[in-house]
Amino acid sequence: MTGVRVRELADDELRDAWELGRVAFGGPAEPPPYVLRRVDGLHRLGAFDDRGRLVGKATDLAHEQWWGGRRLSAADVGGVAVAPEARGSGAGRALLTALLAGGRERGAAISALYPTVSAVYRSAGWAVAGTLREVDLDTAALPRAVPPGVRVRAAESGELPVVRALHEQVARSAQGLLTRTGGVHELPPEPGPWPDGADGATLVEQDGEPTGAMVWARGRGYGVEGRLAVHDLLATTPAAAAALAAVLGGWASVAHTVRVPLLDGSAAEAVLPLERARPARTDTWMHRPVDVVRAIAGRGWPPHVRGRVAFRLADALAPWNAGDWQLTVEDGAGELRRATAEPDLWLDVRGFAVLYCSAATGRAAEQAGLAGGGDPAALDVLASGPRAAQLDYF
Repeated sequence: MTGVRVRELADDELRDAWELGRVAFGGPAEPPPYVLRRVDGLHRLGAFDDRGRLVGKATDLAHEQWWGGRRLSAADVGGVAVAPEARGSGAGRALLTALLAGGRERGAAISALYPTVSAVYRSAGWAVAGTLREVDLDTAALPRAVPPGVRVRAAESGELPVVRALHEQVARSAQGLLTRTGGVHELPPEPGPWPDGADGATLVEQDGEPTGAMVWARGRGYGVEGRLAVHDLLATTPAAAAALAAVLGGWASVAHTVRVPLLDGSAAEAVLPLERARPARTDTWMHRPVDVVRAIAGRGWPPHVRGRVAFRLADALAPWNAGDWQLTVEDGAGELRRATAEPDLWLDVRGFAVLYCSAATGRAAEQAGLAGGGDPAALDVLASGPRAAQLDYF
């Protein structure tokens, strides 16, 4: 293969792209309906060889993420696949390079993805920054008392916006979670009223206001074999979290196990008997900046943090990020400007990513070979704020 050309896929090429992904990932023969039509916000890229054959594909999902209470445009990556005969040809790297350039052009600041092979994405500047976690709990171990003053009821089919509003309240106080707006998030759920084929949803109200929500799928079997899978476990007060845990405990007679997603520090996690938890699912996710200036300026920063550090940044796939920079953080805002003097410190783009996500300190980045030069502890200003997390797989 002498060359690879990357461009956005035409509508009549979407089935071929689906087939390429089906072969790579072993998916079903028939795609979901939205896969074969244009969806506002999605940018589907194809890599073509010198004979015009589709040999690779990737999607910029055009998500937004919450950072310090602010929305940041993200070029999150999904569905990367390369034909078996074209692997090692550079098609994947060409797709990622084009995706980053296109994301920057439309205003994206950052990018996340779930890797099948992390080494491929490390070589392109993404770094492992965290895991999406689900655990199994014995349903009988859950608390059963609903706090006074709390109303628990089944959500009605038209109340998905209420669930989404509660997700926003939880997500905007965390770091890195999706806003769940735009792209496929705007499509109506299929086949029922709840996303991802869930069977029902529960709402918690206090003084007439929603303060908690749970979206769940019943699964098969009962008793020892029964399991309830929770897709969303959202609480904005301790009482709402306790009420949702009590509803889960009420399934003990027919579902021995409940599977729940975890978000460190959340109200829901605080009431669960995690000493009884068994790991059920762990998906590694990776992160990188698309445009470092936007990534710094667009997010919120802890208002108590003040600091300044200069560093030289290396980024082979996004050369606009490379060079000498000075970072200033103060009064809840950050700014990145070109440095006027040569810095002592250097930073690889993957080092930038793990620090930005508060997944490492400057000294840890140095030990990993992602930073060096002067005192790496000075880079800790870039790691201000809580550690980033994910609750959505994409």
